[in-house]
Amino acid sequence: MLNKFKISIRTKITLGYIVIILCLLASVIILNNQISSLQKERNYIIKKDSTIHALTNRIEKHILDMESNQRGFVITGESSYLEPYNEAGENWESDFNELYQLLENTQQQKLNEIKTTIEHWITTSAEPSIKFKKENNTESLWEIYKVDIGRKDMEIVRNQFESLRSAVVATMQAKVNELDKRNSIVTLTLLGILVFISVVAIIIASGVSRSIVKTLTEVTRTIREIAASKSSQKGRIHVRTNDEINALAAATNELLDALERREWLQLNIAEIVTKYQGISGITKLAETFLSEIAQKTQSSLGAFYVRETTDNHIQFVKKAAFADAGDNVGIESFKLGQGLIGQCALEKKVLIYNDIPEDFRLIGTGLGKVPPKGIFIVPIIFENDVIAVVELATITSFNKLQQELVKQVIETFGLTINSVLGRMEIVRLLNESRAMTEELQAQSEELQTQSEELQMQTEELTMINDQLEERTKEAELKSRELEQAKKELEESAEQLLLNSKYKSEFLANMSHELRTPLNSILILSEMLAENSQNTLSEEEAEFAKVIHSSGEDLLALINDILDLSKVEAGKLDISFDEMNMSEVPVQIEQTFAPVATKQNLQFYISKDENVVDVFYTDEQRFQQILKNLLSNAFKFTKQGSVHLDIKQLGQEQLTNNMQDVSAYWLEITVSDTGIGIPKEKHQLIFESFQQADGATVRKYGGTGLGLSICKELAGLLGGWISLQSNEGQGSTFTLTIPSLPNGIEEQKRLELAIHEVGATNELEELIEKQLLETKDFSQQEVEVFQGKNILLVDDDYRNIYALKNALEKRGMNILVAKDGIECLDIMQVNDGIDLILMDIMMPNLDGYETMSIIRKQMKITDLPIIALTAKAMKNDRDKTIEAGASDYISKPLNLDQLVSVLRVWLVSKGS
Repeated sequence: MLNKFKISIRTKITLGYIVIILCLLASVIILNNQISSLQKERNYIIKKDSTIHALTNRIEKHILDMESNQRGFVITGESSYLEPYNEAGENWESDFNELYQLLENTQQQKLNEIKTTIEHWITTSAEPSIKFKKENNTESLWEIYKVDIGRKDMEIVRNQFESLRSAVVATMQAKVNELDKRNSIVTLTLLGILVFISVVAIIIASGVSRSIVKTLTEVTRTIREIAASKSSQKGRIHVRTNDEINALAAATNELLDALERREWLQLNIAEIVTKYQGISGITKLAETFLSEIAQKTQSSLGAFYVRETTDNHIQFVKKAAFADAGDNVGIESFKLGQGLIGQCALEKKVLIYNDIPEDFRLIGTGLGKVPPKGIFIVPIIFENDVIAVVELATITSFNKLQQELVKQVIETFGLTINSVLGRMEIVRLLNESRAMTEELQAQSEELQTQSEELQMQTEELTMINDQLEERTKEAELKSRELEQAKKELEESAEQLLLNSKYKSEFLANMSHELRTPLNSILILSEMLAENSQNTLSEEEAEFAKVIHSSGEDLLALINDILDLSKVEAGKLDISFDEMNMSEVPVQIEQTFAPVATKQNLQFYISKDENVVDVFYTDEQRFQQILKNLLSNAFKFTKQGSVHLDIKQLGQEQLTNNMQDVSAYWLEITVSDTGIGIPKEKHQLIFESFQQADGATVRKYGGTGLGLSICKELAGLLGGWISLQSNEGQGSTFTLTIPSLPNGIEEQKRLELAIHEVGATNELEELIEKQLLETKDFSQQEVEVFQGKNILLVDDDYRNIYALKNALEKRGMNILVAKDGIECLDIMQVNDGIDLILMDIMMPNLDGYETMSIIRKQMKITDLPIIALTAKAMKNDRDKTIEAGASDYISKPLNLDQLVSVLRVWLVSKGS
């Protein structure tokens, strides 16, 4: 019963520790009680001693207070001494009673003696002297102090208190000594408990270790005996304890069993392999293998099948049988999946059956026939194909060791079968080769005859080959000519690119040269048109307005030419971002409704409900196209109406190419009832500097650049513009563009350009700028500009003259520098400059370098610098800001814009 209950080594050790811990715990509890008791007694003694000392001191103090107050009354006669006297008399008696309870018998006797002495002092000295003092009986009072009994009583009281305290201290010391003895006893007890626990722990540890060592010694001895034994019968380890050593013994016994099984397997596998080595026939190999494997597995019946392939049909044919006189064991052949054995070959899995049906073939013996108890079907695999199948039957059952033997033998047996079949195939092919050699000798004679015929054909082919070589040379010559033409085309393309670059640079430089004088014209004409000092007549002021309006028209023409140049050079900055389509009708209505009212035209705007609210495109270029088309419509329409329709194309309206580009497409239509355009000029109007009315004397003005720019911008946005118009019947321009959140690639832009249809009219600005009305400067503006020092850096005297006059009228002091070097010289000697107007294109030292020196070398970072330039190409603003400019204004300058920018920066600097 005890052996069945498993107690592990860990449990044994743990139980030992538990016993030790319980002993320690019990000793700790006992010692804790003893120590707590000692501590309580010590605390009581200390508290009692301190209380007794306090009470004796208080009683002694009360008596002394009575004595001092009694003497004070006797000497002074003041009744105020009697109140503390009486109070001390009451208090010493209450403290006396409390002290009496704390003292022991002998100490109480001493305390009673003190009380008797105090009462004697009160009755013989204190009370009579107070009474005589109240009665003013000086003689009696003198008699009392002459004898001075009170002083003797007080000395006796002090001595008695000292004696009492000594007695209390002696008593307390005796109790402390007793506690010390008890403490020593507790200490000795603790040592005894520790010694006892140590002995118990040693005994337990010795017992546990003896138990473990004894068992391990037995296991070691048994293992050595097994190792020394040379017999086939191996011994086993037997352990009586039920712990880890028992588990170790069981694991060791299992290891020995496994070694025996492995030895048995290796021995039998070696015997079987040795038997079929050197066999060259598949039938003999099958018989030998089947006989050996049947004997090792105690099989009663067996059959061996080998795969054969005939006309791509696979079947397994019986090559050997075991334990059957008529050799009729098993069927003669089977196909994949036919019966259990066929299923085994199909699935490539070992099949073992123990529940055999009653009608299965009986196993014959000398005495009779018995049914089998187990069937074992094993596929033999070579290169992942079943090359043979073995089926075994037994009257008992196949144990795991026998099954493992069969499985290990067949792991390499497939290679042997394949080798035998290969050798047999080689012999067969050798025999066939001999027969074919004889046939080849006969055919060789026929081939000799055919060779002579082929020689004649070869000569003919040689002639044909020569002709082909001549044609190849001609083709190579043409190829070289094509290569040369290709190089010339590439050079022409490079020249065109270079010309385009020169053209762009020329337009940019021309823009600069035109904007510089135009800047002075616009500023001075605007100042003259304001006529702030009323020095011009109305006709002269009107002339100034005409000059200013013409200058703005010239600026618009320059901008159109520059935009077209940017588009053709591929330098126009297109930025795709979100655009709110719901705001477009409102913006267009605000811009063109006054124009329609002025020309007495009807203006209609419609937007379908299905149009998306958020559309991705370049809003600035989109608005530019839309305004150009509407300006044309109003320009060429004298009566009737102008329509703007915004629609979103449905999915059924999109072609495959359009669906590949974007899921959303807009169709914006601008139609009018104007003069119309002849069909033969539909393409012409989309070309630069072309108009439908192209005569020298034209009814409608304009340069013919507007529609060209619209066409190019539409392409950059990924869409196109189409035109439907007849002369005298109005025109309809349709802008079709996609929503492109990620922009448009160049290849997509080229594909979309194929869809462009028709041409459009030129665009010229119809909405003329209104001249600024003359106004007085507000007091706030005067305060901002008054007395400010502005450094104007420009090499053009016309700009200097115009800007200086315009800014001095607003109260500013203007300093002038003709180039960057002069600007730096002025700044070295003048630190009162509030703002710099910096031209960019200057000789000696341009604006970029000058600003860089001011910011980096001179370390002036808070001085506002406004860059003025006529260059308007891409990245100009970024370049000036990077060089150190605070802001950027393009020439020709708009005076109001310049004043606004100056106001912002001067106010910012002042704050």
